[in-house]
Amino acid sequence: MSYLGIDIGTSGVKAFLIDRAGKPLGEASAKAVEPVRPKPGWSEQNPDDWWQATLEAVDRLAAARSREVAAVRGIGLSGHMHGATLLDRNDKVLRPAILWNDGRASAECAEMEAALPTLRDIAGNIAMPGFTAPKIAWVRKYEPRTYEKIAKVLLPKAYVRLLLTGEHVEDMSDAAGTLWLDVGKRDWSDELLAVTGLNRSHMPRLVEGSTPSGELNAELARRWGMSAGVVVAGGAGDNAASACGIGAIRPGEGFVSLGTSGVLFVSNDRFRPNTGGAVHAFCHAIPETWHQMGVILSATDSLNWLAKITGQDAAKLSGDVEQGFQGPGEEIFLPYLSGERTPHNNAGARGSFVGLSHLSDPARLAQAVMEGVAFAVRDCQRVLTDAGTEIDRLLAVGGGSRSELWLRIIATSLDAEIALPEDGDFGGALGAARLGFCAAENADPRDVMTMPGIRKVIAPDPALRSAYADQYARYRALYPAIEEART
Repeated sequence: MSYLGIDIGTSGVKAFLIDRAGKPLGEASAKAVEPVRPKPGWSEQNPDDWWQATLEAVDRLAAARSREVAAVRGIGLSGHMHGATLLDRNDKVLRPAILWNDGRASAECAEMEAALPTLRDIAGNIAMPGFTAPKIAWVRKYEPRTYEKIAKVLLPKAYVRLLLTGEHVEDMSDAAGTLWLDVGKRDWSDELLAVTGLNRSHMPRLVEGSTPSGELNAELARRWGMSAGVVVAGGAGDNAASACGIGAIRPGEGFVSLGTSGVLFVSNDRFRPNTGGAVHAFCHAIPETWHQMGVILSATDSLNWLAKITGQDAAKLSGDVEQGFQGPGEEIFLPYLSGERTPHNNAGARGSFVGLSHLSDPARLAQAVMEGVAFAVRDCQRVLTDAGTEIDRLLAVGGGSRSELWLRIIATSLDAEIALPEDGDFGGALGAARLGFCAAENADPRDVMTMPGIRKVIAPDPALRSAYADQYARYRALYPAIEEART
């Protein structure tokens, strides 16, 4: 018996196969057509791109591991959150999906909060342009003909689920990022839906991520050589799925993710909102569990941006930083290339370099970028602490975690150890496969979602702790000063 995890990202889809003991059996990936930006601050993608990449990834896996794929009993899904996929009464897509990093709906956020003063209390989150509901408010205002045709609003992985099973279903963790969910009650809120003119008929059915949501349709089962009755789990939003993959499901367990965006994630035994600090307080993918996130929009994306404009490779830049590293430099970088969520909730914020001189070369700028991202993670830690949260154990995931220097800078800024798991894939695809196992076998998630072995622990550097504390104070002072000058 085997279990399949499908992780739907904006740049592609990954299919990951495990056996009953959780051992990886194989994986395959397929690229999707990159999102488009029709206007500054906009980000859209054709939902069919996710589906075609899903078919291609699973086809490749089935071709390479036909016997193991034929033994699949459960499938779990992970997906990028918040994307507004609008369907008519025939499940036809009405327009390109508006993605998580789209900032067009800032005005609509303010209008929603004015229309429902209790919005933050119900949702446990600030109305942010990246969430789904403000996007629908924008469509209602600027594309009324499209809005009138909306029969269902699905998130990216729920759209893929629809094509896999024929069911309109969403899990709690992804639904929590719509701004339509009463996160404490784990149910749609009629009041929140009404602010955007919608009701429960427009929403998918809710399930827990570790429970069944439907069965794989017969045509796809035949295509991949699977038997009838393959269970498709509720699954999870990408960060909750990563937490399932790395085993961060118990209170105080968390991770720092250095991907395109950056996340400081911690699991909670109860709902702990902190809207004043722009903390994301969401349902976890397993029952009776919640989580908090501080989210920064440009983590490794900041280093990739610098690499692009300097004509260098990002890995080479980080290597050059490590070779010449002696502690904080003069340059300071604010990583707000796409605006920022935590702690500023400002889609209009923009990145800045401060402290440039004739000595500022690509390596020094790269170090400033790495430090700026570390300070943004420190901002997230600060507001999580303000919410009464303690992080007992922190693991590192994402492409940026390959740089031990970057992790040492972050560990020193946080004054906390960061553990590096043993080599392996502990991301959303594994978490999704684990959720598929739980749904198919009615297994307890706490027995399935164990933490990996640790190959190394990155400790704070005591010699640099004071210097980085001073640099962080300067970093914090820059945002209000720059924003005041811009307005």
